Amino acid sequence: MRETAASGADSRVPAQLLRPLDVLRRYSAHDYTIAGAFASRLAAQSDKAFHLYEGTTRTWREFDSDVARAAALLARQGVKAGDRVGIVARNNPAHILLLFALARLGATLVPVNPEFGVAEAGYVLNHAQLSGLICDAASLETTLAACAQHGLSPWMFLLGAVQGVSGDAPPLLQDLLASIDPADAPPLQGDSESICVIIYTSGTTGFPKGAMHSQRSFLLSGEAFVERMYVQPEDRLMIVLPMFHMNALFYSVSGTVAAGATMAIVPRFSASAFWVQAEASGATVVNIIEAACNILKARPRSEFHSGHRLRCAYGVRQSAQDAFREDFGVPYFVSGYGMTEIPGVTCSPYGGLQKPGTMGPAGSHPDPDIPWAQCRVVDDEGHDVSDGTVGELIVRTPIVTKGYFRDPEQTAAAFRDGWFLTGDLVTRDMDGYFTFVSRKKDIIRRRGENIAGAELDRVIGEHPEVAEVAAIAVPAELGEDEILAVVVAKPGTAPSAQDIADWCALRLAPMKVPRYVLFVDSLPHTPTHKVLKGSLRSDPTLKSRATDLSRF
Repeated sequence: MRETAASGADSRVPAQLLRPLDVLRRYSAHDYTIAGAFASRLAAQSDKAFHLYEGTTRTWREFDSDVARAAALLARQGVKAGDRVGIVARNNPAHILLLFALARLGATLVPVNPEFGVAEAGYVLNHAQLSGLICDAASLETTLAACAQHGLSPWMFLLGAVQGVSGDAPPLLQDLLASIDPADAPPLQGDSESICVIIYTSGTTGFPKGAMHSQRSFLLSGEAFVERMYVQPEDRLMIVLPMFHMNALFYSVSGTVAAGATMAIVPRFSASAFWVQAEASGATVVNIIEAACNILKARPRSEFHSGHRLRCAYGVRQSAQDAFREDFGVPYFVSGYGMTEIPGVTCSPYGGLQKPGTMGPAGSHPDPDIPWAQCRVVDDEGHDVSDGTVGELIVRTPIVTKGYFRDPEQTAAAFRDGWFLTGDLVTRDMDGYFTFVSRKKDIIRRRGENIAGAELDRVIGEHPEVAEVAAIAVPAELGEDEILAVVVAKPGTAPSAQDIADWCALRLAPMKVPRYVLFVDSLPHTPTHKVLKGSLRSDPTLKSRATDLSRF
């Protein structure tokens, strides 16, 4: 995942806010294990709310007991250091519970998109080589089918009762945890360099890649988020972005731990319920994406609740800032640039110089003695280019993936001399602020998701009436991209745009189904017969000539 943009509504930091470094220094030093960081905050505020979810509250002390029970349960299931356990569910405290419990064992959480179809889920579940799996009721049917497709038989627990399952349903996680004594938790086994999470992200090969991150990486990202948002111990961080993504886990969850704050977990983003949820939870900070901001901007003002307490929103781009400031009363906006592999690289400084439309300068850690992201803009030969010149952004940062799981070739290709190659084209100005220009890789950004054009090409190309296809990004009305599939039909066939969409809907998540389909006689090619997608993207008539399936 990648996020960009920067701006702010106010250039002053309120005097009552603690400096980020003072926030971190409220707590004892730790060893950069998740257990150690949590314990340092727990000692100072054990009875404070740690998370809110659907009318229930767990304190820091209660959550600590929950983690101990979960670690004991996982150990009883045979989970050991280096093992991987997946979760397929909408936002749920179980994501955090499993992450923390697995980290105690030196094991790894693999969160999976619950919107995946059978083929997509099957690929990730099979590639991750899971020993166990937790899913919610809505995801059970797809998860079982995906496991059956690959002959997988991990142990499985369920979040919430489900009806109509053939055979015996998996046991409920809640029931199992209730029967365990937290004193039975095994000794701590993970260390700061243990892989705590693998997040699968779309790759240019058309198959997802599993980015591995250590416990240290997770915790450093949260500390940097305290700097980015001036997160205070009294803050409540509202989580509406999905927990199978970097943003929710490495910013909101880790930021809550770093600041000793409280999180309010929402199962999924709902534009109609957003302001009700913000008011009811007492949220003061929220992370959001551009498309969601523009949806909220366009919604009836009758849905807005002025009693909310939001003081800062991460990810509000220029197009929605007037609405958030003037209509919604949110005074501060912060955003930046990061990827699943390298979260939190740049950010607009809270209370500092704002340049709307940029990604801000390279970020920093609250402690100036801890080195942070270094950014360069280079040409195709790896030479630095001058300010104002377009080049590829390459990054060296302490929060960096340990590599792609079971993919040494992609791991090697992602780095050059210790620098991560983002594949994104940017410019840098004389103040060190970066501006995104375009994607060098074949990635489509839609509804906060990175979608590989190569994956769409592969799936649509399997249609029995398709000879060739090129899926490209076209601008969306609410920001980011929409998908346009340019299709060459096989001789003697006449598939419709709806046929293509229906084919995709059976094999891909809803967000990956093309909105536009255009049939052409042929596609442009390179001398080696690769499709010239750049030529297609530069044709301004494609979108107007295509069938817009949203109209049907």
